[in-house]
Amino acid sequence: MCLAIPAEVIHIEADQALVSLGGIKKEISLALVDNVFVGDYVLLHVGYALNKIDPDEAKKTLALFKAAGVFEVDT
Repeated sequence: MCLAIPAEVIHIEADQALVSLGGIKKEISLALVDNVFVGDYVLLHVGYALNKIDPDEAKKTLALFKAAGVFEVDT
């Protein structure tokens, strides 16, 4: 099973972005997604943003992950 996780974009440079997920920061590729801006949420999978996601939906998904004990995040 594959899992894509919502992550918030905190910095963009060219087709790379720095995202934050529960305080963990990771550099990812934006090569597959257009029109991404700082503050947007993207679905992250193996280092690539797959698409943008609504911020409210991202926060709900992260809250469900937290409630399920998948990982600890601040939403």
